[in-house]
Amino acid sequence: MDELLTGLRACAEPTRLRLLALSQRGSFCVMDFADILGQSQPRLSRHLRLLCEAGLLERLREGANVWLALPPAATPAGSLVRSLLARLPEDDPLLTADRRHAARVLADRARAASESFRRKGADWDEMRALGLPAQAVEMALLAALPDRGLGSVLDIGTGTGALLEVLAPRIESGLGIDASRHMLALARERLAKPGLGHCAVRLGDMYRLPLADASFDLVVLQMILHYAEEPASALAEAARVLRPGGRLVVVDLAEHNRAECRDRLAHRWLGFSDSRVSDLFASAGLAAAATLSVPGPLEIRIWSATTPALVRTPSNYVLEPAE
Repeated sequence: MDELLTGLRACAEPTRLRLLALSQRGSFCVMDFADILGQSQPRLSRHLRLLCEAGLLERLREGANVWLALPPAATPAGSLVRSLLARLPEDDPLLTADRRHAARVLADRARAASESFRRKGADWDEMRALGLPAQAVEMALLAALPDRGLGSVLDIGTGTGALLEVLAPRIESGLGIDASRHMLALARERLAKPGLGHCAVRLGDMYRLPLADASFDLVVLQMILHYAEEPASALAEAARVLRPGGRLVVVDLAEHNRAECRDRLAHRWLGFSDSRVSDLFASAGLAAAATLSVPGPLEIRIWSATTPALVRTPSNYVLEPAE
């Protein structure tokens, strides 16, 4: 009875419930929790201490790092906390936002921990980390786009800024958005080269882009959608910042069954089928266009879609699909 009451008292606080709900998704350190919840480390440390004292979280030490995780399900505390978490509403807006931020933290952690990333620094990209034909993908993407006049381009999940560098000769301006400060530091170093002054990067969340509506002619998501907790929301936000007649390009893995991508690189989705992407485009108000395939150890697909174009009539403006 005492153990049950202690556990219930420890849970009876909104922030602690959020911390426990996040811990269902994996192990996090205090810094991760602070990043996800947007709260100070001292405040969260107090909540985490109370949860650990009640047995609802465990401290797992790995070298200099301390990770917080749920206790095994077979233990009384583990059974209690999972029973309580099962009663939380899946569609709660706060918990949904926490899951989004957690997915981003896990993805950033996987990227930063990559042996290829540690070895190659600014030359790292995920396609090379997976042994995929990065150059063939780059050539296919360039072949799918006009040789010039791409206008204003947004690269969501820009990473080290490699795509902006490749597209630079064809665009008027380029902006890369990424949620990782480490990646942005590498991207800024890359884009400091001569001839790239019209390209820049900034910190941002793909679910809440710090950008005005209808402000880009081309938006690209390259090897980022499989990390998204909610792909539909990410594409809807990308569509929001596209101008009428603009184009969205998604470069990502075709549907596959290599579970190690989820375990080793924190992929949320094991690729996407053409029908799934078509449905995602439709839900974002986009018209699916051509699809390209690049073979390799894992097939890469290049999906594209367009926004309706604004057409002038004698009385007003109407929308019609872009050709």
